[in-house]
Amino acid sequence: MDLQGELLTHPHSVYERLRDTAPVCRITGTDGTPAWLVTRYDDVRAALADPRLSLDKSHATEGGYRGMSLPPALDANLLNMDPPDHTRIRRLVSRAFNSRRTEQLRAPIRATADRLLDALGPAGTADLVAAYAAPLPIIVICDLLGIPEDRRLDFRTWTDALITPDPSRPRAAKEAVVAMLGFFTELMAHKRSHPADDLLSDLIAVRDGAEDGSEGGDDRLSEDELMSLAFLILFAGYENTVQLIGNAIHTLLEHPEEQARLRKDPSTIPAAVEELARYEGPAPLAIRRFPTEDITIAGVTVPAGETVLLSLAAANRDPARFPRPDLLDLDRDTSGHLALGHGIHYCLGAPLARAETEIALAALLERCPTLEAASPAPRWRPSLRARGLTELPVRYDTARLPH
Repeated sequence: MDLQGELLTHPHSVYERLRDTAPVCRITGTDGTPAWLVTRYDDVRAALADPRLSLDKSHATEGGYRGMSLPPALDANLLNMDPPDHTRIRRLVSRAFNSRRTEQLRAPIRATADRLLDALGPAGTADLVAAYAAPLPIIVICDLLGIPEDRRLDFRTWTDALITPDPSRPRAAKEAVVAMLGFFTELMAHKRSHPADDLLSDLIAVRDGAEDGSEGGDDRLSEDELMSLAFLILFAGYENTVQLIGNAIHTLLEHPEEQARLRKDPSTIPAAVEELARYEGPAPLAIRRFPTEDITIAGVTVPAGETVLLSLAAANRDPARFPRPDLLDLDRDTSGHLALGHGIHYCLGAPLARAETEIALAALLERCPTLEAASPAPRWRPSLRARGLTELPVRYDTARLPH
């Protein structure tokens, strides 16, 4: 089944049709190879936690969809691993993204949001993706990792080339991969010679300490794992949060009454972020999986080694789990939504992504007392991997701000 065109233009109506008529169906992946798409909430949630569905590409049969192609130095990351390697590596970085560490970052995140809003200037129009939703997460994650400001400039160009390939530039994705590999190679060399109080320096210390036996214990990283981990933290920590923030702002522009409600009572923003994420999450699909044995999902047998794609977007609008799912309801019980995954592969940076989105919305609604959509219309990224905006033109008023 070739659904790519429809999924790009009307994703939620396609998912509704599939949930009703073909909850597990064989489709054509983004590279033209086959995969199985799962769309009902109960099936998706169960599959996300099923150990028989492996992320390790060694379990994949030839000819199926495998997702993004990366060199070994960037491919040895958590999105391609099962336990025990997944457990070992995730344990090394989980402390950097826990709730306690995130709370310590809230003040710096708010300061960054305020600086970006200051740069908007007085009342006028702006593209809130370029001016706000995109720079905020890249500043936050690069500060956490310890990446110098002068080395952050090209990252959005590289991620765009990977997530949304340009048919007119068939070599752009490969060129972006080469550029990123060079970037991370130089970055690791720089951090080794100039260690600092940041996450990358800590990970390098663990890696190098384990290599010479001075520290590290059982927490050992190969050089490829170290490079791949840095890549994943930067790539996922940036891209998913850009889309989470941008989608949330866009949704509130389309629902002015809910926007006004959040202005009136900012204490409800954290709960609102959960419903906004359910309603229009950043990732339509979980990372592809490969059954280690023949498995049955919703009465359909999927052979071992074939590719399974779990639709988080479809599951989050399944009326069997969320009544009236196409309605934005900030009072909804959103517990169990899958926008950030489920199971052992649940988004590592979820606490940080939530905090950034909450703070971004709070600062924007406070600092811009009026906010509405402007021309041209918002542009969605033409991608099945990511659900996000490339542009979000708005008209804003900062007349009440102190100067």
